[in-house]
Amino acid sequence: VQLQASGGGLVQAGGSLRLSCVASGRTFSTYVMGWFRQAPGKEREFVAYVERTGTSTLYADSVKGRFTISRDNRRNTVYLQMNSLKLEDTAVYYCAADRGLPFNLHEIDYWGQGTLVTVSS
Repeated sequence: VQLQASGGGLVQAGGSLRLSCVASGRTFSTYVMGWFRQAPGKEREFVAYVERTGTSTLYADSVKGRFTISRDNRRNTVYLQMNSLKLEDTAVYYCAADRGLPFNLHEIDYWGQGTLVTVSS
């Protein structure tokens, strides 16, 4: 599985961005999909995941209520809608795919290349 993330950019605090991640292959619907992020000088951290059918999601406390993850299995795409962005959301965001739970950093099966989100004041 190859993952191609896009949608990052520069946004002012309080603004919104939507990240997309397109997966190759015909097995997209069999993977749990999600996002991690890595800020400068920090470890990569979990942001959110969505299960295979899209009906179950989980968010990090730091983004709960502001970010929404969704997927379109017909388009092999997972999205991350980010609203009310804060300075501390600045990071490289990585799309990830895993065959199952738990959706742990060190057990992810496939990674995308990352897309940079910069939130300015």
